Amino acid sequence: ATSSRAWRSLRQPRWGFRPLSAAATMAAPTKPKAPEHPAFSLLRSETIEEYGATCHVYEHIASKAQVLSVIADDDNKVFGVTFRTPPRDSTGLPHILEHSVLCGSRQYPTKEPFVELLKGSLQTFLNAFTYPDRTCYPVASQNLEDFRNLARVYLDAVFHPRAATDPTVLQQEGWHYEIAGDDGNKLEYSGVVYNEMKGVYSSPDALMARSAQQELFPDNAYSVDSGGDPGAIPDLDFEQFAAFHGEFYHPANARIFFYGDDDPSARLDLLEEYLADFTARDVDTAVKAQPLSIATPKKVTLPFPASASDDDEGGQHMVSVNWLLDAEAPEPVDELGLAVLDHLLLGTSTSVLRKALTDSGLGESVIGGGLQDELRQPTFAVGLKGVAKDDVEKVEALVEATIANLARDGFEADDVEASLNTVEFQLREFNTGSFPKGLSFMLGMMRNWIYERDPVDALRFEAPLAALKDALDNDANAYFRSLLELRFVKNTHRVTVEMKPDATLEASEKADEEARLAAARDEMTPAQLDAVAATAAALKEKQTTPDTAEDLATIPSLGLDDLEKKVKSIPKDVGTVPGAPGATLLSRELPTAGIVYADVALDLRGALDAEDLPLVSLFGRMLQETGVSNKYDATQFTRRVGARTGGLQGTIMNTLKRPLDGGVATGDDLVYRFILRGKATRERASDLFDLMADVLVDADFASAEQRCTEMLKEAKARYESSFRTSGQSYATLRISSGLNLAGAVSEATAGVTHYQSVLRLLERAKNDWPGLLKQLEAMRSKVLANAASSAVINLTGDAGALDAANAALPALAARVLAGDASSSDPPDWSGLKKVVAPGAFVVPTQVNYVAAGGSLYAPGEFPTGADSVVKRFLSLDYLWNRVRVQGGAYGGSCQFNPVSGTFVFSSYRDPNLEDTLTAYSEAAAWMKALDVEPAELTKAVVAAIGDLDGPSTPDQKGSKSLRHFLDGTTDEARQKHRDEVLAATPADFRRFADRLAALKTTPAVFASAAAVEAANAKGANLAVTKLL
Repeated sequence: ATSSRAWRSLRQPRWGFRPLSAAATMAAPTKPKAPEHPAFSLLRSETIEEYGATCHVYEHIASKAQVLSVIADDDNKVFGVTFRTPPRDSTGLPHILEHSVLCGSRQYPTKEPFVELLKGSLQTFLNAFTYPDRTCYPVASQNLEDFRNLARVYLDAVFHPRAATDPTVLQQEGWHYEIAGDDGNKLEYSGVVYNEMKGVYSSPDALMARSAQQELFPDNAYSVDSGGDPGAIPDLDFEQFAAFHGEFYHPANARIFFYGDDDPSARLDLLEEYLADFTARDVDTAVKAQPLSIATPKKVTLPFPASASDDDEGGQHMVSVNWLLDAEAPEPVDELGLAVLDHLLLGTSTSVLRKALTDSGLGESVIGGGLQDELRQPTFAVGLKGVAKDDVEKVEALVEATIANLARDGFEADDVEASLNTVEFQLREFNTGSFPKGLSFMLGMMRNWIYERDPVDALRFEAPLAALKDALDNDANAYFRSLLELRFVKNTHRVTVEMKPDATLEASEKADEEARLAAARDEMTPAQLDAVAATAAALKEKQTTPDTAEDLATIPSLGLDDLEKKVKSIPKDVGTVPGAPGATLLSRELPTAGIVYADVALDLRGALDAEDLPLVSLFGRMLQETGVSNKYDATQFTRRVGARTGGLQGTIMNTLKRPLDGGVATGDDLVYRFILRGKATRERASDLFDLMADVLVDADFASAEQRCTEMLKEAKARYESSFRTSGQSYATLRISSGLNLAGAVSEATAGVTHYQSVLRLLERAKNDWPGLLKQLEAMRSKVLANAASSAVINLTGDAGALDAANAALPALAARVLAGDASSSDPPDWSGLKKVVAPGAFVVPTQVNYVAAGGSLYAPGEFPTGADSVVKRFLSLDYLWNRVRVQGGAYGGSCQFNPVSGTFVFSSYRDPNLEDTLTAYSEAAAWMKALDVEPAELTKAVVAAIGDLDGPSTPDQKGSKSLRHFLDGTTDEARQKHRDEVLAATPADFRRFADRLAALKTTPAVFASAAAVEAANAKGANLAVTKLL
C-alpha cells in the first residue's frame, strides 16, 4: 500500500505484486482548461504547484462514479480504478476477486486477458493489488493506443467479469477440492490464492503483522484478513463471491484515475463507453474509524513454524510493540511531522530508537517498519527478532523507556536538521524510479480519496512543510515531545505481539488440514464425491483447452509498425579524472533540476583475494555505517549525510563482461565493483564529494566491533526470513553457481553459501575481532591501491549541477585516487568453490520454491535477440498455464542470460515439487509441438520490445550508462539485439526448443522436510540439506 502523501516512501500493497523502488523532477505547472462532457459534472479544477500537474475532479452524472483526471507533462500515462472493498470475514474474498476479475469479461472472453496483455503490450505497469480495505487495478503505458487498450480491458474486467457468473474462476483462483491419494480416497485443497496465502503465512513476519493489525483494529474491517486465512478460504462459496462483486464493483463505489499527457476529453469519452451501462445507487462501503478503546496495553503470544533448533542458543522469539496513533487521520502538518519523527526514530542505523534496540544485544534485527499510514488511521510498530525467550519483556521495556526518554529530553538539533532535510529532499525530488510517477500520484491520492478526504491535498506539501518548519524553528523539541507524549507515552491503545518458535506447528497445521479434509470427505455421499471429481475434471479441461482464435482476436494489440525500430542512446562524455589520469570520468547532461548524481565505481575483481569474498557485503556496510576516523562518530556522520545530501548508497555490480562479438562469455572475465552513489543539490556538491571520500577512505572500522557483530546478526536474520519467502531466488543462485564465475561469486556473497559464511563470521566477530578487523582493513587498502588505475567516476546532472560537480571533483580524486596508477593481473580466484549439486534445502514452509536450470548456450556460441521473445512466451504461456493455472502455484517463470548462456526455470509459492520438475522437463516437447500463429508471434515481439523500452529517469539513465560502460554493452550491440527481436520467426521457437531438449538441468528446491521426503519417495533423488 502507499502512504497518504508523496513524502512517504511507497509501501508494498498488502496482497499483490511488489512495486519497484520508489524519479525526476516534474515540469513547471500548467493550467489547461478542464474539458466538458455531457455525461460528467466538473466539480473543480486545481493545480498541484509542487509537481506541475493540473487535476480535474468529475462525477459521472448517471452512475455517480468519481473521476480524477490529472494532466501532466509525462508520456508514461496511467489509468486506474479503485474500489473500497472492506472484508467481512477472513475468506480472502477481496483478494480472490482481485485475481478473478482479470480472467475474462464480456468484451474480452479469453480465459485470462491479463496474461494476453502481458504477452503483447508495451505496458510499463500492469497489475492489481488488494489492501485491507480497497482493491486497485492500475495500468500504464507510454504508447497512447496501447494505453487506451489497457484501460478498456480493465474497465470491462472490473464491471463485467466472467468470474461473476462462472464458478470455475473461483475454483481456479480461490480454492476447490481435488481427489487425491493412490486409491482416490482423499481430498486436497487447490487454488492459486489458497497456496499464495499458505506461502505468506509461512513467514513469522507476516503472521506478526496480521496479528498486530487485527488486535489494533478490533472493531472495524481491519480485524479480519482481506488476503485470506488458509484455514478460512475454503469457507467461501460462489454465491458469496458473486454477491460481493455485485455489491462492491459498482461505479458508485469506484474511484477512477487518469494521469499523463493524453487528451483529457478522450478520457471522458472512453469512460462513458463503460459507465453508461449503470445508474446511481446507494453503496455503503465506508470503513469506520477505530476508537482508541484499549484502556490497558495488551499482550498477545502466537506460535510460528520453526525447526527444533530454534529455541537453542538463545532462541528465535520475535516481539513487536504496536500503537494505533490517532482516533482519526492527523492534520497535514502533523502527518508530515510524524514522517519526520519516524525518520528520527528508525530512519537510519543511528536513529535513536533503532540504535537503542540494535546496541542492546537483545535480538538480531529490528523489525516492525515504524510508521504505517496507508490505512484509515496511522499505526507504529517496532521490535526485534532473534530474541531469547527470557528477553522478550526487556525488549518491550526498552522501547517504552527510549520513547519516554525522548518525550522528556527531545532530540539533538543536528538530528532534527538531518531528518527534516532528508524528508524534504525526497519531497522535492519525487524520485519514483522505474515505478510510474502517475501511479505514485494515484496511490498517494487514494489514501485520502477513499476516506472522503480531498485527494488533491494528499500531494500538496509546501503549506504543511512551511508550518512544520515554523513549529520546529519555534521549539523543535516541544513539537516532537508533544507528538511522542500524546501518541505514544500516554496512548494505551497499544499491543505487544510475541512470536514463539514451535517445532510442531508445521506438522500440526498439516494434520488439521488433513483432518478437515477427511471430515469433509466422510460427510460426502458417493454421488457427491463423484461430483467433486467431475468438477475438478471439468476445471482441468477448461484450463487445458486453448482459447479460440476468435476470442484471442478480441484482445486489442499493437502491430510491428507501432514499434520504435531504433534504440534510444544515452549521451555520455568519456574522459579522465583530473589529477588521476588512470581513472575514467563519465558525464552526461540531463535535466535534473539542479541535482547532481554521482557514482564512484571501485574495482573489486582486480583488488580482492578469493578469501575476501564472504566479507564483501559486510565491508560495504562497514564503509557506510561506522563513522569517519578522527572526524565523526557513526551518529554524527549519518546526520551530516542527511543534512547535506540526498543520501549515499553502496551497491555491488557482478556480471560477466559482454564479449565484443556478442557471443556467450568464453572465460571468467568478471566485472565486480563496489559502486558508491550519492546525490545532492548543486550547492552541496563539494559536501557530497567530501562525504563520499570519507566513506571510501576513512570509514572508522576500528571502533565498530559491536556494530560489526550487529550487522552480521541482521544479515543472518534477513537470510532466515527470506529463505522462507523467496526461496526461488536462492535456488536460482545455487544453480548458477556451478555454471560460471559470476554465478559462483553471487552464491559466495549472496546465497546459501554466504549465509553459512555469515554464521562463521558471527563467531569470528565475537571471538577474533582483531583478526577480522585486520582483514577488513586490508581489503580497503587493496581496493584503494587499485583505484587510481581502475576507478570510474560517473556524473549525471544539468549544466549547473555538472559545473558544480566538476569543480569539486579534484578534491575527491586527491583522496580516493591517490594510489599507484600501475595495473597488475587480477588475483587468482580459480579455487573459488563452484556448487554443482544444489539439491533440496529444507526450511519451515507450507509451500515450495522449485527451480531447475543449466547452460543453454556454451561459451563462444551466439544467442540472438529472438531468444528473449521465445523465453517470454514460454513463461507466459506454458509455465503460466502448467505451473500456475493447473498446478496452483502463485507463479512460474524462466530466466535466460545471453551473456552467460544460463537458463533457469523457477516457481513461487508452489504446492507441488516433483510435478513442477516434470513440467520443466516437458517444456521442450511442448515447444516443439507448438505452432506459433502470426498474431501470437507479433504480440510476443511487441512485449519483448516493451521490456527494452521502459521509461527511465535521468538518474536511472546515468546508472544504466555506467553499467553499460563497465560491462561492455554498446549501442551497436543493443541495436543488433533489437533488430533480432523485431525479426523473430517461428523458426526461432523451434531452434530454442531443440536447445531446451538438449539442456542438462540441475534442480534446486526450497521446501519443507515432508515435501522433500515425498518427492524423493517418488524418485526425485534430491540431496537434502537442512537449512533452518
